[in-house]
Amino acid sequence: MTHLTIPICGKDLNTCREQISSAVNAGAEMLELRTDYIQSLDSGKLQELIAAGKKTGLPIIVTCRDASQGGQNNLPAPLRKQMLIEAVKNGADLIDCEFANFIKEDFGEDIKKVLEENKKTKLILSEHNFKEPFDDLAEIYEEMYSVYPDAIAKTAYQANHINDCFAAFDVMREYGEKAIAICMGQAGIISRIITKKLGGFLTFASIGDNQGTAPGQVSIDKMNNLYRFDTINKGTELFGVIADPVGHSISPAVHNACFAAKKINAVYLPLFVSGGKSEFDNFLNNITSRPWLGFKGFSVTIPHKVNALEYAQEKGEQIDPVAVRIGAVNTLVIGINERINGCNTDYAGALDALTGAMGISRKQLKGKTVGCFGAGGVARAIVAGLADVGAKITIYNRTVEKAQGLAHEFECHFASIDEIQNLNADIIINCTSIGMHPNVNESPISAEHLKSTQTVFDTVYNPFETQLLQDAKKAGAKIVNGAEMFIYQAAEQFKLFAQTDCPTDVIRKAVLKALNL
Repeated sequence: MTHLTIPICGKDLNTCREQISSAVNAGAEMLELRTDYIQSLDSGKLQELIAAGKKTGLPIIVTCRDASQGGQNNLPAPLRKQMLIEAVKNGADLIDCEFANFIKEDFGEDIKKVLEENKKTKLILSEHNFKEPFDDLAEIYEEMYSVYPDAIAKTAYQANHINDCFAAFDVMREYGEKAIAICMGQAGIISRIITKKLGGFLTFASIGDNQGTAPGQVSIDKMNNLYRFDTINKGTELFGVIADPVGHSISPAVHNACFAAKKINAVYLPLFVSGGKSEFDNFLNNITSRPWLGFKGFSVTIPHKVNALEYAQEKGEQIDPVAVRIGAVNTLVIGINERINGCNTDYAGALDALTGAMGISRKQLKGKTVGCFGAGGVARAIVAGLADVGAKITIYNRTVEKAQGLAHEFECHFASIDEIQNLNADIIINCTSIGMHPNVNESPISAEHLKSTQTVFDTVYNPFETQLLQDAKKAGAKIVNGAEMFIYQAAEQFKLFAQTDCPTDVIRKAVLKALNL
């Protein structure tokens, strides 16, 4: 069993009691009493804290962390040792001792002695690095077990890239319940969630957002309600969104809601893949070389859609011709023998959102005049779709050369953004990031150029109603928000992942909730 553990880190006993109560109500399965946080720590306070923890009936870890490994209040070694010894005598289920201190004779021998006398208490040996990964993670575990074979060995290190996490996954696969391996930081969030799939002894969650005791700790609310931690097991399949940045993405909320609605044993994760093609390729190579992880598919967004296409072309099995034509992949599905299939659902998502709002079929877009702002990845997908149905497109972009290049590929017109005064289109589409949070007062088009006869589509979904859409609504135009495109493309994506449909109302509800609407 992997224990979902909440650190209790109040500066005084009353705060600790409040945190214990909140942790229990939130669904904690184990408590870590971080005694080093308590001001003026002494034996009496330790006993009261342990008693409060044991009243919950949950397993209790007592930690008195060395400042050199993330501890608070810079407590002296004799006091820290004393607190661990007394924790054992007071019935703690586990104590956490830094490996570097345990191997010191004047520290570790006394700990060993009290553990021998109180065999119900287990020992966690831990090692932390808040700057970078360890050089040889496997060797650290071997050393810990050689010194104290019955120990639960724990490491926590800063993952400066998501590729730093795979060594931790390898350790958990090898040692299971005898190991804890945590990757800190945004890139390491996945290690905290999939520990349960890999059978690690525990994972940590915070009581609330921004209340963690280490970088990248996820709140217990998100662990249980977003990632459905209680449903994860060895057979859980993994999916995720590859992006940089990834923290803003609503994809985990949407796809996990779909998996829950369809009762599918899967979890969808935020995958912070920084860097360029080399780092992207290394990430997927790490995934495909470890089929036991159970990754089955990915959403791909900025800045990796072209990298995804190239990876699929080099190592894949099948690539959707539409994705090749667009020059970008936003969906990767892992097939038999870890072969990669690449698709692009932005194309269908955009057309379905547009025609749905206009109340017409795709065929009825033929001959419609379209002003498309932007010439990046989203624009490529939308222009490809509109060109296929015979719309008359003009691409506007600040960099005219990019507009010209895209127009040449899809046999349409282009113009400088300065020529907007000549805009006379049935449909206006913003494919730029102008107006995206936090720059919510910006718009790619002045309100004076908008007409009641037009349909205005903004691919930005945060905010839900951009400045462009607000201006268009005032002008009497039909409006289409970016959330609609997201909903339709996510529906197509989920079908590729799960080989079944997710009801659109489930996706829409999840999107609106994620956007606080």
